[in-house]
Amino acid sequence: LILLKTGLRISELCGLTIMDVDFIHEVVVIDHQLLKSKEQGYYIETPKTKSGTRQVPLSKETIQAFQRVMKKRPKAEPFVIDGRGNFLFVNQKGKPKVAIDYNMLFVRMVKKYNKHHKDNPLPHITPHTLRHTFCTRLASKNMNPKDLQYIMGHSNISITMNWYAHASIDTAKSEVQRLIA
Repeated sequence: LILLKTGLRISELCGLTIMDVDFIHEVVVIDHQLLKSKEQGYYIETPKTKSGTRQVPLSKETIQAFQRVMKKRPKAEPFVIDGRGNFLFVNQKGKPKVAIDYNMLFVRMVKKYNKHHKDNPLPHITPHTLRHTFCTRLASKNMNPKDLQYIMGHSNISITMNWYAHASIDTAKSEVQRLIA
């Protein structure tokens, strides 16, 4: 739900700490991402571009989802990476989850669903699919493109509009009717 309602990159979600969620101002602060490699292990990086540093507004539903995550977090020793700790999304041992954990979760969920729904299987879905869906849904509701660019953390509006804001014949028809009728 959080990915679908915020449009965060999976590495941004994985890097979130308790301090990054501002319930008073109803935003999540994105100023870092959590990555993991065989060579370096866990490490923190700044967002891909200057525009990646941002505050993403939260709906009431998303705030409640964050509150549930915080309430259900396992009580474990704080795991500190590059000076940051209290990660929101951790495993039972208190270690932060990373992109591969969620990618594998999605693979398992789709495989399980498709096993029971062979007549109507799901396509390949990743956490990034939810980012695309978030952006496309807001664009289809005519969100101001510059606001959408800001929320997505894109440095260039063309990325937002060309890559994420997918056009369809239905939206094209409704726009023609709205503008010409």
